[in-house]
Amino acid sequence: MGRGRIQLKRIENKISRQVTFSKRRTGLLKKAHEISVLCDAEVALIVFSTKGKLFEYSTDSRFIT
Repeated sequence: MGRGRIQLKRIENKISRQVTFSKRRTGLLKKAHEISVLCDAEVALIVFSTKGKLFEYSTDSRFIT
C-alpha cells in the first residue's frame, strides 16, 4: 500500500520551512552525486536559499567557478 498524494503548497511557518529546505537540499545533493556515479554523467546543481545563500554541487570543477 503506497502513500497518498499530498498537495504541494508553501510552508507558512518559517522554522518548519527552513528545516524542510535543509533536509530536501541534503537529499537533492545526494541524488545529484548518485546519478553522477551510477550513470557516469556530468552533473551541476545550484540551489539558493530564501536568504540568498548558495549551495552547489558539481562533478567537474570547471562547471562552477
